[in-house]
Amino acid sequence: MGRLPAHRSTRGEGSGELKQIIRSEARRLGFKLCGFAPVQPPPHGEFVRRWLHDGYAGTMSYLGRGRKKRLEPALVLPAARSVVTVGFPYRRAPAPGLDWREQLRGRIAAYASGPDYHGVVLAKLEQLAAVMRAHGSHATRAYVDTGPILEREWAGLGGLGWVGKNTMILHRHEGSWFFLGEIFTDYEFDPEPIAADHCGSCRRCLDLCPTGALQPGHLLDARLCLSYLTIEYRGAIPRPLRPRLGEWIFGCDICQEVCPWNEKPSRAVAANEALFPYLPELLALDTAAYQRRFAGSAVSRARRDCFVRNVAVVLGNTGNPQAVPVLAGALAHDASALVRAHAAWGLGQIAGAAARGALGRARRRESDAGVQSEIAAALERAPLASAAASL
Repeated sequence: MGRLPAHRSTRGEGSGELKQIIRSEARRLGFKLCGFAPVQPPPHGEFVRRWLHDGYAGTMSYLGRGRKKRLEPALVLPAARSVVTVGFPYRRAPAPGLDWREQLRGRIAAYASGPDYHGVVLAKLEQLAAVMRAHGSHATRAYVDTGPILEREWAGLGGLGWVGKNTMILHRHEGSWFFLGEIFTDYEFDPEPIAADHCGSCRRCLDLCPTGALQPGHLLDARLCLSYLTIEYRGAIPRPLRPRLGEWIFGCDICQEVCPWNEKPSRAVAANEALFPYLPELLALDTAAYQRRFAGSAVSRARRDCFVRNVAVVLGNTGNPQAVPVLAGALAHDASALVRAHAAWGLGQIAGAAARGALGRARRRESDAGVQSEIAAALERAPLASAAASL
């Protein structure tokens, strides 16, 4: 195909032909969705400002640090006139088909299966950007969840879908099982039609979120979200929220799994060790072993201590006495006070004589005040848990 004219500031000249070239190349690279948005102030900029101001981002201070560029996209690439926005599909996981409590299995969000998507998708975006430069774009900058931009704003403006009540971009055929990517370019494309909202009166994601993190008005309180708590948050998970983790040790897919637009099972993958791992093995990982196991995986975003903290919580949520020895071992020997504190909580959830014995021995030797507090609370709770278990 012949080379198109070099970029001009007037919108639309040659853009239709270049759009087709980009869409064709995007499909070849595996992007199921591709749209084009004009560079403009984000329509929901004021909502983002209020969301940050009201503290809904929790400890994700980097969102505030990049606020100026997020709300003033011209600062990202001063020459940019348009954003090419794409969706790269990933496969949903099937229902586990196992008793996670009995088998001591945890669960990892489907997007973390396989190699880290950041590198995979970004490499494909760079290939797409190279095609754009070969056809008249002089300046490009690609992002995949790696820069101070509002990805869902560009996806919405580019016609990829609408922002659902679960705060994700939803597409009528692809649902929400895809990663977003963007290329800022100095080429000025014609805008795409904006997708209509098709959530209607459905409230499944709001009603079935285990912590109530999703609220009306497309509001996500990250401080309650299981993905935030298990990946981004570095401290002690608030005690009332720990049982709400259920089996989730990294991320959460509930608000996607219950969405009617995601009901098509065609891209589900078979259950595997990567998504439903054996918890006692994970609890025993030291930092080096953790890094080896999750090298090249999105799971590595969570620090070892925080990931193992999650594992201790889920072992407690199993209520399975077989988890007592491994939790007791972590309480006695793990170098991280964060892990020891959550192992104490897990023992308190399971209760029984063996759990109480491990807690009592740990109380006599533990020097960390935070862990001591968790041990005391677990010992107070254990008799009640034992009584409930006997009913």
